[in-house]
Amino acid sequence: MRKGRARFRAAAVLALVIGGLLGPHAAAALRDANAAKSQDVAQIESYLNGLRSLRANFVQINPDGGTATGKLYYERPDKMRLDYDRPSRLLIIAKGWRLVYHDRRLKQVSQLFTSSTPLGFLLEDEIRLDGKVTVTALERRGGELRVTLVQTDEPAQGSITLAFAEQPFELRRWTVVDPQGYGTHVVLEQLETDVRLDDELFVFRNPDFYPEERNR
Repeated sequence: MRKGRARFRAAAVLALVIGGLLGPHAAAALRDANAAKSQDVAQIESYLNGLRSLRANFVQINPDGGTATGKLYYERPDKMRLDYDRPSRLLIIAKGWRLVYHDRRLKQVSQLFTSSTPLGFLLEDEIRLDGKVTVTALERRGGELRVTLVQTDEPAQGSITLAFAEQPFELRRWTVVDPQGYGTHVVLEQLETDVRLDDELFVFRNPDFYPEERNR
């Protein structure tokens, strides 16, 4: 209890100091800006948590300028599939805690924890832009609302920026920046929400055990 009261007093003193330094008008503007930021974050969380499913075509622009296309499938709360067209032929399936990365050209399969990936927070039962992730930037530009996030425990591992159209409000694209500062952009096209998706989309069958999968 003493520690809690001490923290409360410290916060109150800090607020008074900030108010005194900034003056009443600047302090009010700061409060308004923080309130607007909270509303924007709440709007993003509400949109993402309100999605039941999503299907879209995508164009991926790699750091070297190369491009790839494919199909995205997303079903709340914990399923995602990115199926890349030829010649890339990558397949990424996330379900629950596991993400499978299958390079069909090289015949290689890797597995990761979804929590270790930039999009992992989208697979949580309840999506929150705090706790496991931290908002580092929030801005409006060109009819879009953009939010940049890092993993709270490992902020140096890169960031992800989600861009939402405002009229109507919907996810348009994202950019993943790796620890070296290289960005990969994914643009969504022909986006459909709340569509019925086959459960088989989120089942991975290793070609080593299912030969019929080898030529897909």
